[in-house]
Amino acid sequence: MERTDKEYQELKKRIREAIRMDFISPDEIPGIELYMDQLTHFMDKHLGSNTRNEDEKTLTKTMINNYTKNKLLPPPEKKRYSKKHLILLIYIYYLKNVVSISDIRRILGPMIEDDFDIEKMSGFYDSIFSMEKMQYFNTEASIIKSEQIVDKKLPRDEDGYLNKMSAIFMLGYDVFMKKKLIEKLIDELPEE
Repeated sequence: MERTDKEYQELKKRIREAIRMDFISPDEIPGIELYMDQLTHFMDKHLGSNTRNEDEKTLTKTMINNYTKNKLLPPPEKKRYSKKHLILLIYIYYLKNVVSISDIRRILGPMIEDDFDIEKMSGFYDSIFSMEKMQYFNTEASIIKSEQIVDKKLPRDEDGYLNKMSAIFMLGYDVFMKKKLIEKLIDELPEE
């Protein structure tokens, strides 16, 4: 049994609420250097609603120290983090749940090694930020399409368990395919 238009509108609303993301717009990135506590507070303030629950932290001091130790982030200068550090941390924030630390190092390597000056990094971040907004709507449409496939192939059950499981598997398959493509693109990057 397929959903009615009203049910699809409700589904769209639920999906929008579930995938709603906070972003850090280019003009929100401070032009001044931040100390560690200021940096973690900034990230929590701007990205904290993206966490799964209230106890989860966006970024911790330990994470930042580990990123520096693993050469994902240049060391701070006089315990202060620059705009460059912040941009790199934003990229790490989004990538860390998808690819390995070594893959992130390979992706960000040229930026970390000072091949990118701050103007070039800021311009690139501006571009990425504008594409993220567009990708949000592509993702929403893709999720709805997956739900439509589930509805056509599997009649809705009474408690919705099988439909939710099917949606989970469809989304998991989608993420897996995209992750494989990401890894292929990373493998095509020049070696460090």
